[in-house]
Amino acid sequence: MRVNKPAGFTLVELVIGIVVFSIALGLFTSLIVPQAIRSVDPIFQVRASELGQSLIHEIASKSFDEGSDRTGGSNICSQGANPACTSSAALGPEEKDASGEPIRSSFDDVDDYHNLNESGASIKNALGGTTGLYTGFNVRVSVVYDADMDGAADAVIGNTKLITVTVTTPNDEDIIFSTFRSNY
Repeated sequence: MRVNKPAGFTLVELVIGIVVFSIALGLFTSLIVPQAIRSVDPIFQVRASELGQSLIHEIASKSFDEGSDRTGGSNICSQGANPACTSSAALGPEEKDASGEPIRSSFDDVDDYHNLNESGASIKNALGGTTGLYTGFNVRVSVVYDADMDGAADAVIGNTKLITVTVTTPNDEDIIFSTFRSNY
């Protein structure tokens, strides 16, 4: 006589299966989740690069100094009878609004951008417009005299300014862009 045994898993087999599954899920999660978080880094880096380069181009396209003309070369500050170049201590925007904030649309020379610090929705383009692309980003600009082009600020007025733009991504990575602008 044949006795039919019921088919299925025992309680011990189910517990062992759950333990093995949880270990596999834990390993999978610990390997995949950090990769998913890092997958956004290239997107942030591309946006930071676009922002930094566009700001560098905008700044470098401006006149060297308030004492220089805007047409490119006929009047150069600190040469001949022309006005002296702006002192190191006076670098920064000439015009500010009632709250003391610089008026970006009035930036007409390189050193007006000194100490510019914008973040997120307040990041503006050269025309004063904003986009939603830079939420979580921060941009800081430094302009200093660097006549010997060694990357360090000079205490004296020179014929070269170092422009440094630092873009901080939402994951706190600083990406730095630099260029020189000469008095010509």
